[in-house]
Order: sequence, then C-alpha cells, then structure tokens
Amino acid sequence: MLSIGIVGLPNVGKSTLFKALTKKQVDISNYPFCTIEPNIGIVAVPDERLNKLAEVLRPGKKTSTVIEFVDIAGLVKNAHKGEGLGNQFLARIRQTDAILEVARAFEDSKIIHIEGRINPQEDIETIKIELVMKDLESVHKYREELKDKAKSGDDKSIKLEELSRSLKDWLNQGNMAGQIPEPEKYQEIFSQLQLLTIKPVVYILNGGPSLEGIKILAAQPGLKNIIQSDLKLEAEMSELNPDEIAELSLSESALDQLIKICYDVLNLITFYTVAGLKEIRAWTVRKNTPIKEAAGKIHTDFQEKFIKAEVINWERLVNCGSWHDARDKGLLRTEGKEYIMQDGDVIEIKI
Repeated sequence: MLSIGIVGLPNVGKSTLFKALTKKQVDISNYPFCTIEPNIGIVAVPDERLNKLAEVLRPGKKTSTVIEFVDIAGLVKNAHKGEGLGNQFLARIRQTDAILEVARAFEDSKIIHIEGRINPQEDIETIKIELVMKDLESVHKYREELKDKAKSGDDKSIKLEELSRSLKDWLNQGNMAGQIPEPEKYQEIFSQLQLLTIKPVVYILNGGPSLEGIKILAAQPGLKNIIQSDLKLEAEMSELNPDEIAELSLSESALDQLIKICYDVLNLITFYTVAGLKEIRAWTVRKNTPIKEAAGKIHTDFQEKFIKAEVINWERLVNCGSWHDARDKGLLRTEGKEYIMQDGDVIEIKI
C-alpha cells in the first residue's frame, strides 16, 4: 500500500489534517510534539469513474483504491542533529512514498508557533534544510564506503564516486536531490540510499481562503503542487453528513482534490475489474505498467498464468451499459502480456 507522510513544524495543523482526511479522532493539542507515535489511517481515493461504472453495471459490491496517511511528529531546526524527535522523525519520513507538507498561514495567539512567527515560506525552508542535511549525511557515509573500492581501480565504484561527489555538491547548495539535472544517472545511488529529498512533495497552506499565499509560495523555485485550505473547517466538515453540508451551503471540501494530487504525484493510474458483476474494484499501478504485472495486483496466480485479457476504456463501457453489450458490439479488445496499462482501463484476465 502506498503511504503519504504528513509533515511540518509543530502546531501547524498536521493532526487536524489527518483527522479531516481519515475521520479519525486523534490527539490535537496546543503544545509541541503532541503526536509522538504516528497516527496511521487508510483513505479511499475519490473516483467519479468508479461511481459511474457502479451506477451503470450495478455490481454487488464497489471497492475503491486506497492510500495510507501517516501523521508524523513535528520537526524543528537541527532535527538532523537529533533536536526534538530528530532522527526518529526523519526515519519515519524515509518509510513513506511521498510527503504532504503542512505550512501554517493562520494567526492565532492561543496556538503556539515554535519559532514565534507566522511565515509559511520560512517553515517550508526549515523542513527542506533538515531533509537536505540528513541526505548529505547519508551521501557522506556512502562516499566513505566507496573510497577503497574506487582507489583499487574498480570502474563501477569510480563512476559512482564521481556521481556521489556531484550529488554532494548539489545538496550542499541547498537543493533537493530529486531536482538534480539528469536524475536518471543517479538512480542506483537513489535506490541504495533511500534519500528523503527525492520523494515527491505536496504542500498545503493552512489558512483562510486567499490566493495570495499560494502565489507567494508558487513563486519559490522548485515549489509546485500547492493547495490552500482552512484545515480546522475541513475537520469540522468531515464530521457532517452530505445532507448537513448541503443544508449549511458549505463549499466542497478541498481534501478530495488533495488526495487526487497525492495520487498523481506518485505517478499512479487506476484500472478496474468487474469480477462477473459481483464486485467492481479500483486498483492502483504505476504508469507504464505491463498488464501482466498489473494482473499480479489482483492475484499472484493471474501474473504467473496470464495468457491474455479483455480490455475496454471505462467511459466506453459506461456508454454501452453492460460488459455483455460491449462484447456483442466488438468493443472489448484482446491484449497480450506486453500491453501497457492505461488510466481508466477496465479489464478481465484470462488464464
């Protein structure tokens, strides 16, 4: 299961966001490091295509694909040296697939800001520096291990030593590893070191409805995927049912958009199975995944015994009204194991 780590300085709204996303009751208090052990919650990915398929096909069951959100304790300056929860905090980020970073943009004298000021740009810079410094520590250790092999004339070690020196210089300039030019050259180093700054990041600006904050952040080099939301309001809305939200004329939640963006930055697509109309289910794979590998997500036997699959785009199936009608009209394509899955494919595996 894919995992998103919710990070930020203490008291910026991380646990409030987690509560709104997962509808879980979590400890939300006005003091640093309220969250020591991480809260973990599973969230269904909003999917109108799945809903439309279910409306038309009327299966016995409908199952969404999901993402795991992890509410990690607040970070402070010098976390890479062990300040605050330090290494514990950074180790938990390493275990996630992407980072959801909360920056505080709201004023409230009753809620302590650990730095004594409200400045989301500085908050983001603080976290970036801590992640970069931890990665520099990892690269330094890696280079020490390479030294003797490189001195012995081992060609691969010499090449890796040169690349790691370039990576070290890049990080020393305060840059994220994932933004280094020609990142494909560094893939072996990235995979060995599990660097923090190669993870995709989504930023959420916690404050009232204003585009100004987003404009300011978006102007910063390397920052994208920025959403602004009042997380306290989102948490309150998460406790209401759809009828209550409509009655109060509340605006649509920004969290559905947030979940979709998290899904997108992980370079994922969704495909569907109909299981003889007993269940229609959404599945998650990386872009450019061969269908045989995607079949293994459904069941390991499907990957091992895969012969072919019937495939149709979800919208064409909705327009047909049934799998049977789609087959009669010749709209089901037969695809072999080399077929690359496309977002929105509906498949039936043949073994």
